[in-house]
Amino acid sequence: MAQEKFTFQAEVSKLLDIVAHSLYSHKEIFLRELISNASDACDRLRYEALTEPKLTAGDADFRVTITIDNKAKTLTVSDNGIGMDHDDLTGALGTIARSGTQAFVDQLDGEGDDKLAMIGQFGVGFYSTFIVAKKVEVLTRKAGGKDAWLWSSDGRGEFTIADAERDARGTDVIVHLDKKQDEFLDPARIETVVKQHSDHIGIPVVLKEKDGDRTLNTASALWTRDKKSITEDQYKEFYQHVSHSFDQPWMTLHNRVEGVLSYTNLLFVPSTPPYDLFHPDRKPQVKLYVKRVFITDDCEGLLPPYLRFMRGIVDSEDLPLNISREMFQHNPQLAKIKSGLAKRLFSELKKKAEKKPDEYAEFWGNFGAVLKEGIYEEPENRERILALARFKSTTQDGLVSLEEYVGRMKKSQDAIYYISGEDSEALLKSPHLEGFKAKNVEVLLMTDPVDDFWISAVADFDSKPFKSAARAGADLDKIKGGVKDKKKDADNKKDGEKDGAAAIEPLLAQFKVVLGAAVKDVRPSERLTESAVCLVTGEGDMDARLERILKQNRQAGAGDMTPRVLEVNPGHPLIQGLAERARTGDGQDPLIADAAFLLLDQARIVDGEVLADPQAFSRRLTAVMESGLKV
Repeated sequence: MAQEKFTFQAEVSKLLDIVAHSLYSHKEIFLRELISNASDACDRLRYEALTEPKLTAGDADFRVTITIDNKAKTLTVSDNGIGMDHDDLTGALGTIARSGTQAFVDQLDGEGDDKLAMIGQFGVGFYSTFIVAKKVEVLTRKAGGKDAWLWSSDGRGEFTIADAERDARGTDVIVHLDKKQDEFLDPARIETVVKQHSDHIGIPVVLKEKDGDRTLNTASALWTRDKKSITEDQYKEFYQHVSHSFDQPWMTLHNRVEGVLSYTNLLFVPSTPPYDLFHPDRKPQVKLYVKRVFITDDCEGLLPPYLRFMRGIVDSEDLPLNISREMFQHNPQLAKIKSGLAKRLFSELKKKAEKKPDEYAEFWGNFGAVLKEGIYEEPENRERILALARFKSTTQDGLVSLEEYVGRMKKSQDAIYYISGEDSEALLKSPHLEGFKAKNVEVLLMTDPVDDFWISAVADFDSKPFKSAARAGADLDKIKGGVKDKKKDADNKKDGEKDGAAAIEPLLAQFKVVLGAAVKDVRPSERLTESAVCLVTGEGDMDARLERILKQNRQAGAGDMTPRVLEVNPGHPLIQGLAERARTGDGQDPLIADAAFLLLDQARIVDGEVLADPQAFSRRLTAVMESGLKV
């Protein structure tokens, strides 16, 4: 078969260039990545050999071998793992088969000094080799196969694949070093890199030398060692190995559980969120081992989806070695491990939140939106997650817990009030909050899309129901105190003054006729103190933001939004002026009709909605302004 020439996927070409420049000061990372890949290849073959022992016949001792050739100026990393065939080479080394790759590369291309952290979120693996190489060759033969293949590229847009010869299974990555990279031909430099970055690898990493092979690493799986003997740097290197990242672990959980069910976990919470954390087909990345034999890194039953940011390994003593993908969903032992891991994490997060709230706030900023998915996905852990949840609020700096909120509630307040929207700064300016601010009532700001889902599934916290500040029936009049109550008491002392709500009844009646089906109702407002109008969700209707989210994802009916209630502020000068006009007119005033629609559109704009008919809005606005200029 003749040599075939291929072009890199566009995202790969761009990523190669970015990686080569951004990681140059950390160039030894390439060796860590090659050793990590070689170790993974051995792990995968060890698992395959459980059902097909012939795959490792005659060579069952797995190892990674490093060979230095000073004359050829090459560094070769070899393994006797599972190897690759032609399709594996084109798929693994020519494309990045990960969702959202293009969006990630576009974002990365625009970053400045944060590129290293960004790249760490993605993981570059094999491609980091081009930091130091002028050319890379991959000679490989798949276990059980007879054909060998040679992949070759200079990393500049193309690669070739050709027939080759290899005596046995496995892979050689031959790095043709650039002129300025002679340091990686020095055995002492190689030994330093391996000890620093790959000592935790569970199989021998061997340096081939003239006077015999020398093992450079401890060659025992890190999670099997005594915690007291493991340094923070070793934990960090293992985390970076399993996550293929460059950041530090924010939290490390290393535990051994013994009893009816025995397992060891070495899990990490990253300090930076993965770039595709919210991508719909994102998969968990915690590796499952059984009796130190790698089983899979795609086990959906090992951790709940809302903990998909976790990295690390779980090693079970009791699961069967031949556990299948179908068994992942139905194995009761795996379900117990899943439950135990979640509870362990919740316990550690609770300690961190209590002892180091500033550090916990950093975690919550990175992963809180994901963790909150568990409130409605896993009712059995709902209370634990609610206790860990943190929110911004209208009266406090920083983040507050639900427990803190309840502890500050007014005696006459019987609900936990919240408002949801895209941005906390915009929410703070919402007219829905005016009455709450006047009465000094704290309102939680919900800015994650998941908030609109979980809050509909939760009845209460500490026997206090959740109530939206943007929903009709907020019952503000029942809460005592604040500026509004003092003003109302003063107004009640004025004899002969007509009640504000009653005074605008003729106007409200005309608004209802003019607006028709565009609104569910028009009523006087208890919550408004400065704005003329606002839109609120009617009792029993879906929250407006949730409805918008569902429509965007085509999970709600097509067409217009459900009509909402238009609340009108009786004390606003504009409303009072219109009300006077409504009382003295004949009920057919075109200015009142235009004002009704303008005020409705104004309320929609404030809520972040797009006007359905901008032309009509412009025409009415012009007409009202013209009428104001007439003498």
